[in-house]
Amino acid sequence: MNIDLATPAETDRLGHALAMALNAHDGGAVITLAGELGAGKTALARATIQALGHAGPVVSPSYTLVEPYEFPRRRLYHLDLYRLADPEELEFLGIRDMAPDCDLMLVEWAERGAGFLPPTDLAVHLEYRDAGRCAQLTACSATGRQLMAKLHDFRPRPC
Repeated sequence: MNIDLATPAETDRLGHALAMALNAHDGGAVITLAGELGAGKTALARATIQALGHAGPVVSPSYTLVEPYEFPRRRLYHLDLYRLADPEELEFLGIRDMAPDCDLMLVEWAERGAGFLPPTDLAVHLEYRDAGRCAQLTACSATGRQLMAKLHDFRPRPC
């Protein structure tokens, strides 16, 4: 599914739709966010986390590498692996304590954690397109296909 994100408000709208799909899903999910620096990965993660109900600030985990968020039904981990020197560092960040079967994970720069991250359910690739962005969503598992099916109500404009 390709989605035109011509404005930051449309990125927020996609984050809200993704949050609604995650709320309708009972289990955990691993969502990877890929794209160049500044493509909108953190903006999409922020919009999703806020739409899930987090009332406080959503900080980029660029330096901490992981930020946990508590929700009534489950926990969400926002990971930014841009500064990860070696995938084995994920062991020190508690990757084994994160439960992808029940927790949610939003992972920026997931390729830097290859071999240590759980399998991706939904891959989101953001790229520059004219003055805006284009998001390509790809289901990588049954969970990813379920989330994509719940996004059909979103009615995106293709890019």
